[in-house]
Amino acid sequence: MAILDSKGRLFGKINLLDLGAALVTLLVIFVMLSTILSTLGLAQVGEKIVPIEVDLVVRGLNVRDPEQLFNNGLKKGGKTDVIIRNQPYGEIGIKSIQQLPRTVNVSQPDGTVKELPDPKINNFSTDMILTLEGKAKRTESGLVLGSSKVKIGMPFELEGFNYNFNATVIDIRFEK
Repeated sequence: MAILDSKGRLFGKINLLDLGAALVTLLVIFVMLSTILSTLGLAQVGEKIVPIEVDLVVRGLNVRDPEQLFNNGLKKGGKTDVIIRNQPYGEIGIKSIQQLPRTVNVSQPDGTVKELPDPKINNFSTDMILTLEGKAKRTESGLVLGSSKVKIGMPFELEGFNYNFNATVIDIRFEK
């Protein structure tokens, strides 16, 4: 018995074109299932969900009344929407907000420099440190919020009802 007969069938039973089409179909189904499972997080290996705290610094936020911003939108114990590298993450909790004093470096007669409070009365620029808390995936290459790695120096975009501004990650704390 020949492996291929005159009609192009394998062992006289299976057409080679049908076999090739079936193999391509199975490959496509396998790729689709593995993609779906990896996006759901079911196929992730070596990952652990850990609670994290992310410190962000905001420099030069132009706002007329920072207290109104803290009372109406951005407040301790509240939530804010986060966008990391143009990828929406979703809501994350605000653990604390610390407004930083505005200072200016002043040269002294003896040649030293002192940091003194900024004397401007109509200064609409605010600096602050925000601490956000949430859960992240811990992988071998770092912490992941949503689909974005979180590293020191990364920009975060914070958005709420009456605000939208950028901040920079300055510290990350997590359970080991």
